[in-house]
Amino acid sequence: MLSAPPALIAVVGPVEPPLFEAWVRYYQRLGVERFLIAFHFPEHVPDAQQHQLQAACRELGIIPTGTSTGPWHEHTNTQLRDALRHHAGRGWHLFADADEFQQYAAPLPEVIDQAEDSGHRVVGGLMLDRVATTGQLTGWRPEDGLDHSYPLGGHLTHRLLHGDPRKILLARHDVPVSSGNHRSPGHRPDPDRICAVHHFKWRSGVLDDLRRRVQHFSTGTWQEQTPAVRDEAARLLAHVRQHSGTIDTSDQRFAFRQVSLDRMPDTWPAEARDIVTTWRPYARSTRDRGE
Repeated sequence: MLSAPPALIAVVGPVEPPLFEAWVRYYQRLGVERFLIAFHFPEHVPDAQQHQLQAACRELGIIPTGTSTGPWHEHTNTQLRDALRHHAGRGWHLFADADEFQQYAAPLPEVIDQAEDSGHRVVGGLMLDRVATTGQLTGWRPEDGLDHSYPLGGHLTHRLLHGDPRKILLARHDVPVSSGNHRSPGHRPDPDRICAVHHFKWRSGVLDDLRRRVQHFSTGTWQEQTPAVRDEAARLLAHVRQHSGTIDTSDQRFAFRQVSLDRMPDTWPAEARDIVTTWRPYARSTRDRGE
């Protein structure tokens, strides 16, 4: 007997309504039936933009569990997420940011059954950063679709930003998950069944978001637990300054190539296993600290 579909848990910020709709439709096609969503809007987001996204949510048949406004402290997402988990109750929980489209090798109930049969209480993923062919941080049109607008996938998060590319995608209700859904203390996913997390972050408007993040964390307007998030944003901003406002898709370190939400890259299982089993936190240098 196959497991029940997981409840999707997400804290959603001010994304564009077409992306939110594409995201919901994508997970519905994966078999998700229950969405527990909390909106959080920082101070700079206009009321009209908030209402537009909330209306789009309701038009999709989803009633938000809650909406909050104010500073986006580093602990904000974790607190809201854990409240959603408590509300979701027993069973398996699926964690996905609104720019993350998870790609599984089997239907979700089978993925969960495989994890349980092998004694794993979590299922892991690895970020596959999606960008435009030119590396420009462009907008996209719903009629074109995300695959067409951002056809390249590569390893930008950890090879440029030195961020943690690992993700906990699925976890039993009683399993703890760390900030950012990167780890589950005391639990490790099966390294031979790592899913792809297509990461559509690198769109129009992201540079303003990153600059705001650096400024607010640097000044203490937003509270941070470590400098890691601020450092990662600063590295991306420095990179695009050096490349005329674009991401350098020709850099072999990032391994950009044509990918699709319809099919995993043939090399993915071995590629993902190698990265998740060897990744280590980045050691900040004196230069990173600005000293």
